[in-house]
Amino acid sequence: MNRFSIKHLTILLTITIAGVIWSVIFHYPLVIGFLPGYLVLVYLSKRNKQSLKRIFQISIRGVYKTRIVILILFLVSFLLPSWYLSGTIDQMVKIALYLINPHYFYLLTFVTAMMFSMLLGTTVGTLSAIGIPILGTAVVLNLPTEVVAGALVSGAFVGDRTSPFSSAHQLLAHTLELPVKRQWNAMIPTTVTAVLLSLMFYGAFDFLSATKINSTVSLQWNELTMLKFIPPMVLLLLVLFRFSIIYAFLLSIVSAAFISIVNGEAVSEIALAFWYGIKGLGGGFHNMYELLLFLALAGAYNGLVEELNVIQPYLDKWLQRSTSLTGDTLKTFSATLLISAIAANQTLPIILTGRSFLPHWKNKYGGEELARVMGDTTMLLPGMVPWSVLAIMCSTIVGIPIMEYMPYALFLWILPLITLIVSLLKHVQKSKKATAA
Repeated sequence: MNRFSIKHLTILLTITIAGVIWSVIFHYPLVIGFLPGYLVLVYLSKRNKQSLKRIFQISIRGVYKTRIVILILFLVSFLLPSWYLSGTIDQMVKIALYLINPHYFYLLTFVTAMMFSMLLGTTVGTLSAIGIPILGTAVVLNLPTEVVAGALVSGAFVGDRTSPFSSAHQLLAHTLELPVKRQWNAMIPTTVTAVLLSLMFYGAFDFLSATKINSTVSLQWNELTMLKFIPPMVLLLLVLFRFSIIYAFLLSIVSAAFISIVNGEAVSEIALAFWYGIKGLGGGFHNMYELLLFLALAGAYNGLVEELNVIQPYLDKWLQRSTSLTGDTLKTFSATLLISAIAANQTLPIILTGRSFLPHWKNKYGGEELARVMGDTTMLLPGMVPWSVLAIMCSTIVGIPIMEYMPYALFLWILPLITLIVSLLKHVQKSKKATAA
């Protein structure tokens, strides 16, 4: 017996999605737009004989599960001000201007982000390590920052989805009961196709903008100091050696603050920068607290959706009538899009979609096919939903609204189309073999 009727589920989804879309369109805090959906979920849970005490306990557990993300974004609000005051950003921009050929800027941005993400296995770590200097360089070169941000996010997601070091990649393999190597092999054909298309895409942007860029950049090496390299090196090395990214951010911020004091900055000026951010660059807790409240509320919402089994029964029922590989690919894509829109994170879509669809796919096509489809949809959609935690983190780090850079984040939205085409071709090929036999 379902806890939530289809009518109640429809009302919940409509109010939740309408609220967050309203927030995005009219630029109100996401926590305000998301609140009505949470209150409706609480009301419906109460109608389904859940006590307010249990609803509160589940909500708190949901918030607790998102504590790492909340803490990361809390620290991100201090990262840019600390690097700016220490002189790190200015120095890294000078080096980037000297080393990166401006005529291949978009292409090199994508390739650099892809290489870092394959090594680090994390979108957040990659964007934090290289996003600030590359975007700073783009501003100096007068390049459209939304295109550069799109190239950065695209490259960062290559590793977040594909790298064996990625926690999301490992979670998908565990959920689908596949060895990591077999899952990686299943993803390779569509990955290579998407990467090649991305290289062509950003190369075309470079070709179109090449005549507008002045590439003569001189660098006075005696102006550089090793001291200012410490904050980014601390961040990069700790992430590289698999330390918690929280410690990586914290130590990088502390080292940058210490360098700022050595350079003559007053503690009061550092505190003000940490609170209000840097004018024209962003950062600061004052600009972040509404987002942190939204993440806490989204965690509470996700906890109720998961623990009260709100969506699962309908996913199971939906799969009973199967048509073809193409049809099941569309069903998987639709289900994961819906879950991503509601859950606002990357973990729940992977677990819910994987657990619900695995028996059916394993029986009809094999686990590798589901790994391909989920790798090309479920792993990426949370990066495209504007109110998703992962999308918010990316947007916050690069300092560009998601709706501005998303058209240029080719890797994210081309893969679902590629995997649908692959499923269609496999279905046609199978039908021809059946007809010939």
